[in-house]
Amino acid sequence: MIRPAPVSAVLADGRTIHFYDDEQRHRPVPPDRRVLPPAGPPSELRWDATTEEWVIMAPHRAARAGGEGPGCALCPTTGGAATEVPAASYDVAVFENRYPALRGPGGPAPGAVPGPHAGAPAGGRCEVVSFSCAHDTSLARLPLRRMTTVVEAWADRTRRLNGLPGVEQVVCFENRGAELGATQAHPHGQIYAYPFVPARFGRMWEAAARARRQGRPCPFCEVLAAEERAGERVVLRTPHWTAFVPYAARWPYEVHVYARRHTADLGGLGPEERADLARTYREVLRRFEHVEEAPLPYLALWCQAPAREGREAAHLHARIFSDRSRATGVKRLGAGELGAGAFVSEARPEEAAERLRAAAPAEES
Repeated sequence: MIRPAPVSAVLADGRTIHFYDDEQRHRPVPPDRRVLPPAGPPSELRWDATTEEWVIMAPHRAARAGGEGPGCALCPTTGGAATEVPAASYDVAVFENRYPALRGPGGPAPGAVPGPHAGAPAGGRCEVVSFSCAHDTSLARLPLRRMTTVVEAWADRTRRLNGLPGVEQVVCFENRGAELGATQAHPHGQIYAYPFVPARFGRMWEAAARARRQGRPCPFCEVLAAEERAGERVVLRTPHWTAFVPYAARWPYEVHVYARRHTADLGGLGPEERADLARTYREVLRRFEHVEEAPLPYLALWCQAPAREGREAAHLHARIFSDRSRATGVKRLGAGELGAGAFVSEARPEEAAERLRAAAPAEES
């Protein structure tokens, strides 16, 4: 069972915020006394008929600002510095993004076949997950109890967002490092509740559903079993999770973290699986911080079942990757990769796995 519901409150402009605590407690949430401008214009979905993909048009997001030190929007509200989190301290806070790419009702009409200039309101929800009230830290350096709270927040928000009308796919992700586009140095991630299944997820779930229809094994289970047998690309294996560099890795450092039990999403994990995930996921991120001379910037996201159709075919896993290493420098995507989708890898997955295995830092609580 997921722990009881978090303490929730309403921000000055009507957005909601939820506090997840390491230990159960009844925290009073101070009122958000800021005077905020009304929300910007809604985003729009536009259909690319040549690739059969939805593109989100959200020009208002260009106005969002980064934040450092006293100006950080994710630090606690103290003294006269009012932030997005109206509390003097907190463990994990989840709130609706002030500049969302997706908001409210809307989305593609169910069953409709889009034409060349088809469009729709970009409904859904975008949430920010602040992993700590401490500014100068990272998810990898948080204590294990806090990492457990983050996992529980991901699981709870996945379950609740999956239940919203019009939501088709929930994705929890993190962009770590200004080099990869993170606008806030404060340790945080995001959750997008899409009104459609993004194209790459759609291809994965369709492959799994096709295998199921044809009576073949789950392709994710097959990949997991093959990697565990081979062993040379496995970074670490725990009772409930296996982390490995994929056979066809695209990036200098890329690790997939698979649930060893075929399960649909974070919301379906049991208490032991969530606790084991906190240890495993933090350990993988700590290796990204120690494998090179400086911590690697990375992108990470959870691939979990769509909210509606085909949930039984999906296999929960995370993908974590960085575009740089000492051996290959920075992996810049060329026209063939961005335009045609045909990746050229300049790193050998087996060697990356060996370096990651050797990068295990000293054990911490």
